Amino acid sequence: MAKAIHMMIRVLEEARSVAFYGQSFGLAVADRFDFDGFTLVYLRNAENDFEVELTINHGRTEPYDLGTGYGHVAFAVADLDAEHARFVAAGLNPNPIKEFHRDGGLMARFFFVQDPDGYKIEVLQTHGRYR
Repeated sequence: MAKAIHMMIRVLEEARSVAFYGQSFGLAVADRFDFDGFTLVYLRNAENDFEVELTINHGRTEPYDLGTGYGHVAFAVADLDAEHARFVAAGLNPNPIKEFHRDGGLMARFFFVQDPDGYKIEVLQTHGRYR
C-alpha cells in the first residue's frame, strides 16, 4: 500500500519559508541538502511523518507563477478558533473561518492562509473525516 510522505513547493527565500512554516504549523527542518543549483529542505513536526519539501533554486529572483490551477495542502487542528486567533495575532493574515454543511450537518470548519510565496494552505477543525 502506498503511503504519502511529502509535498513539494518551490520557494524564493529559504529562511522566510522556514520561519513561516515553523510559526504557523510548528514544522521544523528535518533535513537540508545542498546541490549544484538548488537546495532541498524537508520540514515536519512530531505529529506525523508527512513532510513539506521546500525547493530553493539558486539564483532565482522572480516569484513563481502559480497559475490558475488551485491546489493546496491542509492541516487539521484541535481548536480552530484558537489557531485562527493565533494566526491573526502573529500577523499571518488568515482568511475568515468558513463552514461547509452537508445533509443537515457540519461537514467542515476551516480557514485559508497564504505562505510567503502565495501557496494557499487550508487549516481545518479536527472533525469527521478531517483528523
